[in-house]
Amino acid sequence: MAPIQFGVVGSGWRAEFFLRAAKALPAHFSVAGIVTGRDAADRKALSDTWQTPVFATIDDLLTATKPAFAVLSVKREAIFARMAELAWANMPILAETPPAADLDGLKRVHDLVQAGAKIEVAEQYFLHPVLTAMRTLIGEGMIGTPSYAHVSIMQTYHGISMMRKLLGIGFENATVTATRVSLPVVKGPGRYEQPAQYEVIPADQTIATFDFGNRIGLYDFADSQHRSRIRAPRITVRGERGEITPERLDHLLDERTPLSLPLIRRDTGHFVNFEGYRHAGITAGDRWVYQNPFADVSMADDEIAVATCLLNMRRYVEDGISSYSFAEAAQDCHLANAMAQAAESGRPVTTTDQPWRF
Repeated sequence: MAPIQFGVVGSGWRAEFFLRAAKALPAHFSVAGIVTGRDAADRKALSDTWQTPVFATIDDLLTATKPAFAVLSVKREAIFARMAELAWANMPILAETPPAADLDGLKRVHDLVQAGAKIEVAEQYFLHPVLTAMRTLIGEGMIGTPSYAHVSIMQTYHGISMMRKLLGIGFENATVTATRVSLPVVKGPGRYEQPAQYEVIPADQTIATFDFGNRIGLYDFADSQHRSRIRAPRITVRGERGEITPERLDHLLDERTPLSLPLIRRDTGHFVNFEGYRHAGITAGDRWVYQNPFADVSMADDEIAVATCLLNMRRYVEDGISSYSFAEAAQDCHLANAMAQAAESGRPVTTTDQPWRF
């Protein structure tokens, strides 16, 4: 299968994830060009760095090239205008998160979708190898019907998307209660830099319960947790027949026979293995429950997940199969807004149906 070609609108930190994926996986993807508002000198430098054409406008990109879709990764205040421009050109869009800045913006994007715009959203976290393995085992009914998920790994709508996927929640409404506290923690690394000194900073932590009626989601995240080396991620999903974490599956074979299966990460490059570091996948017992589609390339889990977003976008463009639609992304943003309101007011907030549900 020939590599699929895509354009990238934006040139910031997040846009580089998709450019690196294409560079690492030339058999799967190629970049038709980059669109950026930078000046001519910056565009030349960007072109030299990524060895791809760089254009000043979307119209220039689409006149000179024929990408199968466009990755949209720009600042929040520019999202809708760029999205509308691509939609009017009938270009399928893989939009970065969030797809709009607020509820009104989400409704405007929904109007674009209703008018025929093809929009998927690049939410990669539920596509991480271990999350994919967990979702596979849950989908097979190994723990029964999931009724409780404790998610402490990513902030706001990212964490909520994982919670919703693990519970099998679609667009059901929830009553949300939330508490926000400030607790001290040693400052960790940022996007580009390591800590220059030992520094204790305050970090807001939000603990929220999402009551979907017959399923409960517990969100627990501190601002300092992302990239932290001293705040471990925690995920637990429970059903009537067992529970699953990133480390193991505990479930009942029958009413008298409990079984425990470790989820084993299979990598090369450890100890005296000289094949180079590669992530092959995850096994439980005697079978694979996740196999890395890019196992011949050395990539971090987040890079694998971003590349999987691109692979899923290819499936959407060619076969119409959605992985994470605008409607799903909008729902996760809507739930995140309810959580923020509940934390701010100290009172429960119950969500209501939004237009993208239908």
